[in-house]
Amino acid sequence: MKNLLKKLSVTDNNYGSIFLRIGFVIMMFPHATGKLFGIFGGFGFEKSMHHFTENMGIPYILALAAMLIEFLSSLMILVGYQTRINAFLLASVMTVAGFMHSGNGFYMNWFGQKAGEGFEFHILAVGMMLALAMLGGGKYSLDNKSNKIK
Repeated sequence: MKNLLKKLSVTDNNYGSIFLRIGFVIMMFPHATGKLFGIFGGFGFEKSMHHFTENMGIPYILALAAMLIEFLSSLMILVGYQTRINAFLLASVMTVAGFMHSGNGFYMNWFGQKAGEGFEFHILAVGMMLALAMLGGGKYSLDNKSNKIK
């Protein structure tokens, strides 16, 4: 298991990953902290959990896992620690979220004219995370400091 984790954390010195990492975290971290702690205009843990479990019918453990992945994996992506694993986890959460929003159409609800948000945002987020899952943390990541590709 230790060898597998080591292989998954190997990265190179690419600069592109830092833009993917920071850009995604600027969006995801406030989103996640809003769900968990009610900051950045979010509902907080209890209201978010109620929405997921009661309104959307998502099992408690899956809703909790999604919120924790959004929060913890965002922090790990920011510093570039186990980037490939955390990016894959976030891509998975955002894929499910995109399907949950698919009934609202493609476009985001920019002007408040629909009942909910579409899934266009989720496509962008999944693409960014899959790119990081393939590239790794790149230059200026903890992955890069510990395991460079020879």
